[in-house]
Amino acid sequence: MFIPNLLSTESGSESIVRARIVIVEDEPDLRDAVAEYLGASGYDVATAESASAARTLLETQSFHLAILDIAMPGEDGLSLGRWLRSKMPIGIIYATAAGTALDRIVGLELGADDYIVKPYELREVLARVRSVLRRVPQPTEPRSAKAEVTANRRYMSFGPFHADLDGRFVTGTNGTVIDMAKSEFDVLEVFLTRANRLLTRAAISEAIGFVEDPESSRAVDIRIMRLRKKIEADPANPKFLRTVRGEGYIFSLPTGESN
Repeated sequence: MFIPNLLSTESGSESIVRARIVIVEDEPDLRDAVAEYLGASGYDVATAESASAARTLLETQSFHLAILDIAMPGEDGLSLGRWLRSKMPIGIIYATAAGTALDRIVGLELGADDYIVKPYELREVLARVRSVLRRVPQPTEPRSAKAEVTANRRYMSFGPFHADLDGRFVTGTNGTVIDMAKSEFDVLEVFLTRANRLLTRAAISEAIGFVEDPESSRAVDIRIMRLRKKIEADPANPKFLRTVRGEGYIFSLPTGESN
């Protein structure tokens, strides 16, 4: 059971919550430096020296973002990240040693939102934290438990699926919620809001906050591959998310299928 432990300040009709970040890193000096820097930048930060300690911490607290070292003694960061994804909606940034491209690719396949390469500068960590938090739902606590749907809430439909772009979830047949990582929804939202338009990898990378480079292009391809497995009846012959060889991708949405 995960019990929210969030600091908040009143603003309008909602409580604006300080984003909570957990840092899981076995190097104490690096762990403390990152925690101090992010804390001074306005975030609520907790730390753990191992995956086991992080699991214990997460029994009583919830977080909006986790920074996970991949190469830790005992359970590694990839395994911990996979467990986190199964338990709560959370942004994940993996920290990996320089030159270990395989770890970065595996992390992206497991649903990571970003990664940083060690050794890294604290300003880079802050920039990536801000980027990921912009792409995940804003941490707020409604004053009332009663859900309110505003008149301008954005919904879109495609085939048997219905996407709530503000609630950031997709439902399928019989209203079943599709299990989808935040990074996958980021890509889907880009396509839904630009349906029937050819999008290059560079355009997709820019839309989701990546800097275009070979690693970002690979990250986009991985997210699209995972997304197809969830929305296509036959991912090898996609109906919606089609590849335009040598140019990019296009999301085919028949006229009239929209919000």
